[in-house]
Amino acid sequence: YQRRVHGDCIDTEITQKLRKEIENDLRLHIHSVVLGQDSRDLKTLPYIQDLSRLVKLPPLTVFGEVISFKEAVRLYLDTEFYNLCTISQHDWKTYEELRALCKEKYEIHLTEVYLPGATLEQGLDVLEITRNINIFVSRYTYNLNNQMFIEKPHLTSSKNLNSIHIRHVANSIRTHGTGIMNTTVNFVYTFLGKKFYIFSQFLHDDYIKSRLTHDIREFREKKEGKFQYKKVEKFVKDIRKLGVTENGQSYLDQFRELITEIGNTLGYVRMVRSGGLRFISEAIKFAPDLTRIANFEELVTSEELSDCTASSARNFDAILSDMRSKISEGSDYFKMLEDVFFDEMNKEKNQHLKNFYVIVPPMYSALI
Repeated sequence: YQRRVHGDCIDTEITQKLRKEIENDLRLHIHSVVLGQDSRDLKTLPYIQDLSRLVKLPPLTVFGEVISFKEAVRLYLDTEFYNLCTISQHDWKTYEELRALCKEKYEIHLTEVYLPGATLEQGLDVLEITRNINIFVSRYTYNLNNQMFIEKPHLTSSKNLNSIHIRHVANSIRTHGTGIMNTTVNFVYTFLGKKFYIFSQFLHDDYIKSRLTHDIREFREKKEGKFQYKKVEKFVKDIRKLGVTENGQSYLDQFRELITEIGNTLGYVRMVRSGGLRFISEAIKFAPDLTRIANFEELVTSEELSDCTASSARNFDAILSDMRSKISEGSDYFKMLEDVFFDEMNKEKNQHLKNFYVIVPPMYSALI
């Protein structure tokens, strides 16, 4: 009889139905806010259920066993929200809203899951892009004005093109932390070193170097300030005679793609910096005045609070200080990369790089 009362009557007829009804009520309430309309048609409901009355009941003792409807609902919702959030982490915001609504409406305090947040606009992950930076810069084009990358249409059979914007980078940094920004710069430095080596080898080729030197000398002797178009056409034709790839690309076309990849890499660095600043500005927006932030550790110490509170205040001060310094100074990654490559490129052995400007007209004439 005791088993029947606990299992069939209380658990099946009350507890299980109660927790499902509360879950449905929370979801319908959140969806009505998101959709801008109430999903619950009150006219079709025979009566309005006040489920909070059952939840607010004090624990009952039945046959020597304590039964708490509130605790049963809390355990159920904790389990459901955690499991569903691990399956689709981009819904983290919805489940946070469900927890907040549950606390406000039913006075049930659900446990924080502490899962890394994601978003529907997460886009391509910064870490994945950084690991495969060579593939990314060759398959995407960079829009300098809008600061976004768009996948090249001819390289995919999909009807939809992937894109990455500053907000995607900011969301990715929020998930992984600001440390990935320095990791990105380190990967980019290594990648650019390899690309600049190929860039240098092409301009140092005997044929290319002699041809560029000859054109520079003629350009300076005539002193017209204009580069003759017939010389541009002749340069393009002579380069094609050296050979083409299976796709019909000459060495000049491949050199142009190399420069494009270098530009895309620098654009990616710029986007990471902008995304980092956007994330930091969103994180620190709750600080009322960045120039007058109190030292919480000193305040806690003066009030003689516990060591745990003092440690928390110390960590909080460190986080605020770090964010304030990053948003006020920023990290000029371009200056860092310039300082790295400047001395090397100005060495005597790399003087042939100064001939680069002469190859620009033929390079873009071949593109047109």
